[in-house]
Amino acid sequence: MPQLNKLRTALPGGPGEITAPASSARLRTALTVFFALDGFLFAGWVVRIPAIKHQTGASAATLGLALLGVSAGAVVTMTLTGRLCRRFGSHPLTVVCGVLLSLSIALPARTHSALALGLVLLVFGAAYGGMNVAMNSAAVDLVAALRRPVMPGFHAAFSLGGMVGAGLGGLVAGGLSPATHLFVLTGVGLLVTAAAGPVLLRTPAPGPASTAGTAEVPRPAGRARRTVLLFGVIALCTAYGEGALADWGALHLEQDLHAHPGVAAAGYSLFALSMTAGRLSGTALLERLGQTRTLVAGGTTAAAGMLLGSLAPTTWSALLGFAVTGLGLANIFPVAVGRAGELAGPGGVAAASTLGYGGMLLGPPAIGFLADWLSLPLALTTVALLAIAAAALGYGARNAAHA
Repeated sequence: MPQLNKLRTALPGGPGEITAPASSARLRTALTVFFALDGFLFAGWVVRIPAIKHQTGASAATLGLALLGVSAGAVVTMTLTGRLCRRFGSHPLTVVCGVLLSLSIALPARTHSALALGLVLLVFGAAYGGMNVAMNSAAVDLVAALRRPVMPGFHAAFSLGGMVGAGLGGLVAGGLSPATHLFVLTGVGLLVTAAAGPVLLRTPAPGPASTAGTAEVPRPAGRARRTVLLFGVIALCTAYGEGALADWGALHLEQDLHAHPGVAAAGYSLFALSMTAGRLSGTALLERLGQTRTLVAGGTTAAAGMLLGSLAPTTWSALLGFAVTGLGLANIFPVAVGRAGELAGPGGVAAASTLGYGGMLLGPPAIGFLADWLSLPLALTTVALLAIAAAALGYGARNAAHA
């Protein structure tokens, strides 16, 4: 029996791949929980932004500056976390960042000025950025050990966590103060981290990286570094679309197509739901099509969907376009981050995540500027342009992607 188990684990992955060992299954479950927790906590904070704006007395402009604290903290930490993962391991860092994210989410509700809010959001953003790099690095190691493209499943958990967090936040917004709500989220985050964290702390990172001590993945050079950058740009292209639809999709439906406010608000929910569904089926799609064709098909689908969503003359056809866009974008970011991690370890994950997060930051203001200059529907077509760019770059990286 031991010999049979060794033989099973030595077999390459594929359609008939043998089930992973119990330790890998537990690790996969624990990482899935952390991805879901990340999305849940972040969405819980987002739905309370209007109430905290009122609490701090911030204007729209000063609130925008304060919110940059999340972005600044995340980007700075993302660039550092890759090195910290190489030194201390991605599993302990995921747990530490889970604790910090849970604690820091309670801080915004304790502020009473835009300046104080911006400062505490630096801390929150740092924990959020660090957790994203650490858990994605851990997921890359596990994907390599399982020899199956399961990365989209982790990102589906993030999307599901975000949907649950936003839904529950909306339900309790009328009955709980921001301070109480976010304090409860702190408790939930700490309990979940205490439940799932020990699995990560007891289980070494699988694959070759766990056996090489602190000399795990060499720093990429030459072509490998350029390929990591290429996948980072692909991540940026898809995150641009996520950020644009999150901030401008509902306004487009209500302002340009005269949709009922409730229907307009459902536009992003539909986009997020279709993205989650796409990620849940992402592993099967990658096994059938490979990385390159998944990137090309996803980018092309997203472009077609966004052209429909932005230029359609009716609300329901625009909603259909948003749903198709979500399906198309769903697996581009997971594939890009996962491939960057395969090439360069935690440093590759950090580089691709930072570029991707930059795309999410770039999207909303770019759409706003173009909407003032042209119109909002035409501005939203840039999402389609970048989706096509992601498809083209994915095809260009086909030799590196082992499609």
